[in-house]
Amino acid sequence: MIKRAQKGDREAFLKIFQPYEGEIYRIAFIYLKNKDDALDVVQETAYRAFKSIISLREPKYFKTWLISIAIRCALDIIRSQKKITLIENYNVVESQVSKQDIDDNIPNSVTIKDLIEKLSLDEKNVIILRFYNSCTIQEVADILNIPLGTAKTILYRALKKLQKEWKGDDVCEQ
Repeated sequence: MIKRAQKGDREAFLKIFQPYEGEIYRIAFIYLKNKDDALDVVQETAYRAFKSIISLREPKYFKTWLISIAIRCALDIIRSQKKITLIENYNVVESQVSKQDIDDNIPNSVTIKDLIEKLSLDEKNVIILRFYNSCTIQEVADILNIPLGTAKTILYRALKKLQKEWKGDDVCEQ
């Protein structure tokens, strides 16, 4: 199918792309925290992948290749939004929510997401790929185009930071 897609067959490309749409959406949503932007990333990933599938040398790395395109698309959107982000609006919405509402209605996963937000971009990329997308360390290194040793170092550094933040949180202590 990949060989057919590389020859310009749109139907073949759709057949190989569709099984990964959900995963691409999840990755994009984790980065962007907005379903419309995440859908834009899925669409842009499909476009970029179809346009450049001819450059895919090893069909067995199709998923890894797609995820790396999706991450680049998400990061492109983040970069473009940094110029437009209205922090004041975010703070107003946040201040209207009481502490009790947060404690009662927000699941523990939000706490983990908040902790992840404190990581550097490299650390966040590695954690998201490794634990949210169940990639192996080798796949993480391939997707991010970094050496395996660097991926491991970033992962362990990020885990140490997360552990330190988590243990420092009063909510966990009883």
